Amino acid sequence: MQETRQAARQRRRRRRLMVGSAAGLVVTGLVVCLVMTTQSDRKEDAGRAPATAVAALEGTPPQTSPGRKPSSPSPSSSPTPSASTAKPKAAPTPSASPSSAAPRTAPATSSLAGRIRPKATYQGVATVYKAGVGDGACSYGPSSDMMIAAMNTIDYETSRACGAYVRVHAANGASVTVRITNECPLPCAPGQLDLSEQAFAELAPVSTGRLAITWSLVSPDMSSTISVRYKTGSSAYWCGIQAIGHRNPLARLEVRTSGGWRQLARTGYNYFLSPDGSGCGGAIRLTDIYGQQLTINGIAVRPNVVQPTGVQFARH
Repeated sequence: MQETRQAARQRRRRRRLMVGSAAGLVVTGLVVCLVMTTQSDRKEDAGRAPATAVAALEGTPPQTSPGRKPSSPSPSSSPTPSASTAKPKAAPTPSASPSSAAPRTAPATSSLAGRIRPKATYQGVATVYKAGVGDGACSYGPSSDMMIAAMNTIDYETSRACGAYVRVHAANGASVTVRITNECPLPCAPGQLDLSEQAFAELAPVSTGRLAITWSLVSPDMSSTISVRYKTGSSAYWCGIQAIGHRNPLARLEVRTSGGWRQLARTGYNYFLSPDGSGCGGAIRLTDIYGQQLTINGIAVRPNVVQPTGVQFARH
């Protein structure tokens, strides 16, 4: 009987232990589940954080490093010009100062003209020099007509002014037409003409020495034609070519080669050079500042011989 009671108590104790163990296992499982859920949530939050930061910066303008300019806006984002900005501005009025040598009147456009342009009036001063036989930097040689002048270095423009005819007007109403045959070096200022004594005397007594003038390019009436001269030392391997007596200033001198027309470089002493001899002795093409072209054939390489061509540019 007593053994039966003890066995019953032992059975009840084992059931209580089993129930407690089961409850403990349930609680432990719940705790483990909660821990795993929390860790999963933290990982998910950690994965979302960078994406949120990037999304917040998408609308922020890109930063530029120090010293680097930001990109220019696209044409679509450019502001529409207002009426005041779209209106073209007038060109500044040329200065009347003799040192500027700017035209006093609006010149006609000519892509082949240099500083001395057609239909423009320039202001400056006239001085006087002893021209001797009339030779000068343009290398024309002695002149039979002493109505000549030396152009200041700036307007001489590496001999582009050589052979140009200009009409000079003094304030007293006197005027004279001169041909540019020489260069007047510094301190001759832009706009200044150094006239031969014979030409200056047409405006005022030579003793005056200096007077204010205006001058402009002209295309004179003349019956003579253009001549061509090859420089001393010219041959089939090197040559220098010069045009003499052209009515209008020269813009280009070209020679015909096996590859077509070749433009020669102009020197300060007014010869056009072919350093390798190409075109020497062949056809020559002259172009004036108005775009007129003259093609000359039959001019042989005869150094320092003036050879007539029988052609001349038209008046303008």
